[in-house]
Amino acid sequence: DVAEDGSNWEIFSVPENFHAVLNCLKSAGVTPAAAEVTMLPQTYVNLSGKQAEQMLRLVEDLEDHEDVQHVHANFDIEESELHALTQAK
Repeated sequence: DVAEDGSNWEIFSVPENFHAVLNCLKSAGVTPAAAEVTMLPQTYVNLSGKQAEQMLRLVEDLEDHEDVQHVHANFDIEESELHALTQAK
């Protein structure tokens, strides 16, 4: 799958095809700004209010823990609410 994100393009594939896709891009003279294998959710859960605040706090605590390397989540918070929650800190 390919998605346009402003002036950038995002290419999604199964992890097994990662190196083949990357090599194809490089062969075409395209230098990716970033290339990684990551986990993407198939569905998202919309959060607001207290749930959104609690989830942001949990994710932040997990990311700050020295034994945690990556945090993956499937929640979605409205942009305006996310901005308000992050500004309130």
